[in-house]
Amino acid sequence: MTIREFKMPDVGEGLTEAEILKWYVQPGDTVTDGQVVCEVETAKAAVELPIPFDGVVHALLFEEGTTVDVGQVIISVQTGDAGAGAPVQTAAAPVAEAAAAAAPAAPAEEPVAEARQPVLVGYGVSTASTKRRPRKVTAATAAQNGTAAPAAPAAPAAPVLPAVPAQPTGERPLAKPPVRKLAKDLGIDLASVVPTGDGGVVTREDVHAAAAAAIAPQAVPAAAAPVAAQAQAQAPVAEAAVTETSARETRIPVKGVRKVTAQAMVGSAFTAPHVTEFITLDVTRTMKLVQELKDDPDLAGLRINPLLLIAKAVLVAIRRNPDVNASWDEAAQEIVLKHYVNLGIAAATPRGLIVPNIKDAHAKTLGELSESLSSLVATARDGKTSPADMQNGTITITNVGVFGVDTGTPILNPGESAILAVGAIKLQPWVHKGKVKPRQVTTLALSFDHRLVDGELGSKFLADIAAVLEHPRRLITWS
Repeated sequence: MTIREFKMPDVGEGLTEAEILKWYVQPGDTVTDGQVVCEVETAKAAVELPIPFDGVVHALLFEEGTTVDVGQVIISVQTGDAGAGAPVQTAAAPVAEAAAAAAPAAPAEEPVAEARQPVLVGYGVSTASTKRRPRKVTAATAAQNGTAAPAAPAAPAAPVLPAVPAQPTGERPLAKPPVRKLAKDLGIDLASVVPTGDGGVVTREDVHAAAAAAIAPQAVPAAAAPVAAQAQAQAPVAEAAVTETSARETRIPVKGVRKVTAQAMVGSAFTAPHVTEFITLDVTRTMKLVQELKDDPDLAGLRINPLLLIAKAVLVAIRRNPDVNASWDEAAQEIVLKHYVNLGIAAATPRGLIVPNIKDAHAKTLGELSESLSSLVATARDGKTSPADMQNGTITITNVGVFGVDTGTPILNPGESAILAVGAIKLQPWVHKGKVKPRQVTTLALSFDHRLVDGELGSKFLADIAAVLEHPRRLITWS
């Protein structure tokens, strides 16, 4: 018999760590090649990890919620390879042994409960068969987590709302990572929170309600005294975020998407010399075309909106100014002209700002572009955007207008040549055919890398985008 070790893989370009969100297996479970054993969250996406061999799970070296460096052993599996000699030793064996030694061992008599329950895949809910081991809280682990150790080993926690049951005992509560973080910041045990989301998912509102209930004056039964004492001890933390009574500051750890975004933006701002130009234009004709396309039976079922035509205008402008679609190779000291367009669309998600891109957007019809945009938005909203979807972008659009903002000075997505910020489209007085009339008006802001794009090229590119949106028939005449 051989013990084989599975290391945390590099699941995305430039990533160095990932957080283990959920284990789908436990020691003693049989696994097969390609079976998903856990879900991890990187700075860019939630990813399911399949194991590359058959065997029986020997040990899980890290608990759920632990951040693990790429290359560290996360699970060991006992295999029955014929002719195998001594157990396989890898370079990460000392790390695995240290992690195993540091991890609290579960008592031998601890029961294993198997249940069929909804689990989070990305941030969408699906169904999977899981085996869960109820975690044993000791004085040591309580001290490490900064919480009070339980006064009695079997003392049940009082539900937040006595009339409604909370999470079933022994099952890990279902919640998105931002909600888990909120609960941790407020000192709220997710297992005691009554879920109101679809499929039994705990929402942000559920956590806030639990925090408010924990600090509100109320009569506490004698049996619930240890729980009440723990809630009282955590009250200052909850008040800081909910009632803002005593504490004047809240500290939020910088990690995940926000950490990577911050690093990328600082690197971009101080590496690529940014230039930003602005243009205000009348998009009344484009807005009329949007409505006409919505009523077109040939486009029935497709999502038609201003962003679709703005994206198409950008692609037309790139065709007329191909040198704008390039990247800077610092090592080779070369400008790399791209003969394809991977169009990035900045998306605000619960995990932070991400920029997935539509591969080969230049080759898509209007209908295909609409389908790609809809898929991109839905995938980002569900937290299922893969690292590959965010790599190799060439030019990005960020639609700040959806927040009611007129314009901005966007920072380049690292490695790209330009980024277009689209402001809010508003009804404003505008001189049209010699008379002041109410027209649909917006402002575009184009930031570009001045190493790649000089002022003339950047100005022509931005002017062409505006010209298409002012007179959308150019989508045809300039194509």
